[in-house]
Amino acid sequence: MSFDFTARLIGMVVFAIVGVYIGAYLGNLADTGQTELFAAVIGLVGALTGLILTPYVTTRPARTIRSVLAQVSPQTLVAGLVGLIVGLLIAALLAFPLSLLPPPFGDLLPFVGVIVFGYFGVSVFVMRQSDIFSVMRVNIPVGEEKSTQEQATNRTILLDTSVIIDGRIGDIARTGFLVGTLLIPRFVLNELQYIADSADSLRRQRGRRGMEVLSELQKESSIPVRISDIDVEGVKEVDDKLVILARQLRCPVLTNDYNLNRVAELQGVPVLNVNELANAVKSVLLPGEPITVSVIQEGKESGQGVGYLDDGTMVVIEDGRAYLNQEVTAMVTKVLQTAAGRMIFARMGDQAS
Repeated sequence: MSFDFTARLIGMVVFAIVGVYIGAYLGNLADTGQTELFAAVIGLVGALTGLILTPYVTTRPARTIRSVLAQVSPQTLVAGLVGLIVGLLIAALLAFPLSLLPPPFGDLLPFVGVIVFGYFGVSVFVMRQSDIFSVMRVNIPVGEEKSTQEQATNRTILLDTSVIIDGRIGDIARTGFLVGTLLIPRFVLNELQYIADSADSLRRQRGRRGMEVLSELQKESSIPVRISDIDVEGVKEVDDKLVILARQLRCPVLTNDYNLNRVAELQGVPVLNVNELANAVKSVLLPGEPITVSVIQEGKESGQGVGYLDDGTMVVIEDGRAYLNQEVTAMVTKVLQTAAGRMIFARMGDQAS
């Protein structure tokens, strides 16, 4: 039985009782001798009214308020609450002198003061929340501040479905470069399970690989992994939920999805992109430097050979076709950075083995 249906039943009973009392009162007032009929008819009308209107004045406004509050950051909520308390305190201090004014001012102004000062308290504290919290942080004694290492350890990193399926997150986390708790919302896990149950064999394999990666991460005692039921109501898309959740928790999103990366950056959400990390840690080579590489296949152009460095960077070697399946020393001529990664062009050096 849903909460909405339960509220309808309760509203129906309450409105029916109120209708019976109103009907009995009107019956006695009309003095027609049909008090019971009045009570029964108006009671039925009250029951029908309660059954129809109760959700519109109870559960649906509450659901709307929850949806709005879910999209507000914790800092804003705290600032609004403190501002409301300060505004009500000021209104309480002014209530007594205002009540001494002649009527009707003495009766109305204390109530008006509560509304006005409460509103301005919330508005001012929410608008200046960044300044207020920065002042509070400045006033904290140095001895009580957390160290940079403790702050990094306590931070949360949201995981996207794509980065779990990618599989490299396990190796990256084991190296110790990711400091903090890896948070996986339930809706990301549900999407991963949906992919693992897909009718398409390739998607199914990728989903199952993601499940295996999560299982390995949970077994690693040095990597804190937490699966949370936290959700964002009123939003269907997983990427939109991640961005809103990251903004609320003030934490980065770990992903390799280009579109999610762009959307998050536009909304001021920090992003940790695995592809950017992979490109950043690749070898930095300058034209004229010698490199040693194994030629494993032919290139597109005549006489070219292709090899790969240990980090996966492709090396295109001029006149390297003759050294297929051999390890050669080549001289770097050009380094090309593309969206897919780094590509190195080289020519044969003086040594080959």
